[in-house]
Amino acid sequence: MSHHAQDLRIEKLALRDVLSEDERQGKSRDMLRLLEMVSSYNQAVSILYFVQFRSEIMTTPLIQNCLDRGVLVSLPLTVIKPPSLLIYHVTDLSHDLQLGYCDIPEPDPLKCQEVDPAGLDMVIVPGSVFDRRGGRMGYGGGYYDRFLANRAPQAIRIGVCFELQMVEKIPLAPHDQLLDFIVTESCVYECYRGNHD
Repeated sequence: MSHHAQDLRIEKLALRDVLSEDERQGKSRDMLRLLEMVSSYNQAVSILYFVQFRSEIMTTPLIQNCLDRGVLVSLPLTVIKPPSLLIYHVTDLSHDLQLGYCDIPEPDPLKCQEVDPAGLDMVIVPGSVFDRRGGRMGYGGGYYDRFLANRAPQAIRIGVCFELQMVEKIPLAPHDQLLDFIVTESCVYECYRGNHD
């Protein structure tokens, strides 16, 4: 990764870390309202989510909302070697999770059923920096890029983040996966996957 990209990630995560709990909750609620205006989100039957970690936009209310609506919700389990994501169906956030990789809340494979990613309608994607083209920088592991490219190419991808994580253009590598939408607390960005210009 270039120095510029690394600096961009450090800068955006530092800005995100400064948000107060109240700001994070308020912006997360606003993001949910905008996400619910995306028709493909409302139509999705099977969605892969992630549980917020550190200062990420808060996804647990979104996940609970989907569970209440009868959507099939799965969450990722990070496997270090070979680096990959396995996904598991969850039905109860208070019961089905354990602390996993880097102390990120993950599904407990002893309580949850593994899911075939080929059946996903949608993947809600975390990240550190995003741009209007649907470009995304993760946290350095490449887990989601590999997962989206190889295991869930059919799924609509939506990045969720705070507006402060948006930039005009990220320096992308050829293997970086583009998103279909990015939703922040103030905007829905419709991106057009496939144009890496």
